[in-house]
Amino acid sequence: MAATSPLPRWAPTPSPSRPLWRWGGTTPDARAEGGVTGWSSSLFAAVFPWTRRRVDDRWAPSPGGGVGTFDGVEVLPAAQEVSFPRAAADVVDDPAVFLTWEDVCVTVPGRTRGSPPARILDGITGHARAGEVLAIMGPSGCGKTTLLDTLAGRLRPEMNQTGVILINGRQEKLAFGTSAYVTQDNVLMSTLSVREAVYYSAHLQLPDTMPASEKRAHAERVIREMGLSDAMETRIGGRITKGISGGQRKRMSICIEMLTRPRLLFLDEPTSGLDSAASYHVMSHITRVAAREGMTVVAAVHQPSGDVFELFHGLCLLAYGRMVFFGTVSNATEFFTQSGFPCPHLRNPSDHFLRTINKDFDEGTMESSKANRKTAVEATEILTNAYQSSTYSEKTSNEIVEMKGMGGAPFRRKEQAGFLTKLLVLTRRSFLNMHRDIGYYWMRLAVYLGIGICLGTIFYQVGYSYNSIQSRCEVIMYTTALLTFMAIGGFPSFVEDIKVFRRERLSGHYGVAEFVISNTLSATPYLAVIAVIPGAMLYYLTGLTRGAEHFAYFVTTLCMCTLLVESMMMIIAVIVPDFLMGIIVGAGLQGVMMLNGGFFRLPNELPKPVWKYPCYYISFHKYAVQGFYKNEFIGLSFPSDQLIEANSTISGLKVLEERLQVEMGYSKWVNLAILFGMMVTYRIIFFVIVKIAEELRPKLRGMRFRRLR
Repeated sequence: MAATSPLPRWAPTPSPSRPLWRWGGTTPDARAEGGVTGWSSSLFAAVFPWTRRRVDDRWAPSPGGGVGTFDGVEVLPAAQEVSFPRAAADVVDDPAVFLTWEDVCVTVPGRTRGSPPARILDGITGHARAGEVLAIMGPSGCGKTTLLDTLAGRLRPEMNQTGVILINGRQEKLAFGTSAYVTQDNVLMSTLSVREAVYYSAHLQLPDTMPASEKRAHAERVIREMGLSDAMETRIGGRITKGISGGQRKRMSICIEMLTRPRLLFLDEPTSGLDSAASYHVMSHITRVAAREGMTVVAAVHQPSGDVFELFHGLCLLAYGRMVFFGTVSNATEFFTQSGFPCPHLRNPSDHFLRTINKDFDEGTMESSKANRKTAVEATEILTNAYQSSTYSEKTSNEIVEMKGMGGAPFRRKEQAGFLTKLLVLTRRSFLNMHRDIGYYWMRLAVYLGIGICLGTIFYQVGYSYNSIQSRCEVIMYTTALLTFMAIGGFPSFVEDIKVFRRERLSGHYGVAEFVISNTLSATPYLAVIAVIPGAMLYYLTGLTRGAEHFAYFVTTLCMCTLLVESMMMIIAVIVPDFLMGIIVGAGLQGVMMLNGGFFRLPNELPKPVWKYPCYYISFHKYAVQGFYKNEFIGLSFPSDQLIEANSTISGLKVLEERLQVEMGYSKWVNLAILFGMMVTYRIIFFVIVKIAEELRPKLRGMRFRRLR
């Protein structure tokens, strides 16, 4: 028998539990302890905690030390509970959420030109009430996830949507903290432990007015509620290392999205990968939270067990884009019986429903009391027509009219962490992820060291002979080309970061600016180490120009080139999310830039259309190579070619102007500044692409929606 909600049937019920935060002002504890607003004490120490000097116990996190003192591994006693302060003057109860949708249709363009659009959803109508769990069920490919994406406003731009979707009787955009979406794919940062992932997410989502100790306690409680206590210190794992199981990953995804106790929760396959016991406990907990908090839950469920099925309050049964039934779970069994497809004794009703309408294996037939043998296609047609003319469909329409007339308070965006808090948290998380990701840093460092040793021994002490001019040019070009080319080795790791960013961005955890800046801050130290250590080996083994200034310029330019290539790969990762295709595109693009760098073909010999204008001037190799040339040759002199002119010398300046055709109208520091500007420009382009995609996505969908209407 279906679970019954303790709430009145239609009345919006305020949450009886204490709020997670205040809507305005700060708590006395936060003001006394400093909270997360004490970031300005030391940005560098907050990002890299080992740089802080230890003075007695000031290394350890204070009870409310905020993000600057949180290292992601504090352990609270299991029994410790947090009481959230409540003040009637400044606490606003969240309104209950009633979600209705009428005659929703979704189509996609045909595969070939001129072919009619394919219809994924066809006239779907239903509603979801506060304090209850609505299950969307149906065979694979019936449109469950599409309906969930439509209700959550996450349809892809190429999909066309019609119909009316209302929240509390009005068309309203979902704001941060009011809704959450747990996707079918568990996109998580593989290098973090369960505890660290939830802690960092809590610091991103919960507001600055909430002390850090309460954030950690709340995160621990949510972890325990999802049954992940034993896996707290286990890393999530990914393509390189084994971590938690698939079922634990699913619970982790639910755990992160439930940190803010959203009023509207969308779950896509929440029981996939879980055994029957774990499925029941997870869904039972979600059902209890929904009833207690007045939360509206809509879940697309593939194959629930009998116990899980009984937890659902409502059922939306789909068959290949069409509505088979909408109503309570108990009425569903009654409807199938009235339509001639009774559920056999001791059989799970959900199994019976899906077996009846699944036409993928239509060789099998369904028994019917009205006809001895029915195929799934025939059964689906009978059930669909029966529902349209039944009292259940009429009841659903009447309930939607009643809910639309009730209205309700508008959504209000919940308070979350400030820009600087998010920036610090993301920087620390990214720094930790890069440190633990073998492919991003350690393998690249090993390869760079190997290349540095090989290059240094092959060109060992090139000297100052006439032939050393060519040798120095070859060392510089090889360094510029190969060592910066190897920067694409971190592309697979960056693609994973982009996936996490997209998920968290869609959920409203933070913006594009925070992601770009934090990624730059966290990557710079690693790239500096990669540039300094192999660069020092290479520089002194080959015997390039001595001097601290020359060496500093060499490693700084090398580091800047690596940052620039990573910035370029950020753009490619957004446009080409597949890591194999992205590496191919990035390698090809760098190969073209190398050809126009001024080494393989001198600048004046390049064909002017395309290759010199504009390719030569937009290739970063031009500015890197010319800066290296200036750094190396200015101030040196070499013996001339004895076969041409005996007992004479040639200055480095003459080599630059006549032989290498270097532009001498500006200094090497201008070349470095241009490289820095190109790096910043690439990051800005990444920012603009993501922002434009966000702006165009709803506009394109709106244009298609108006055209279809």
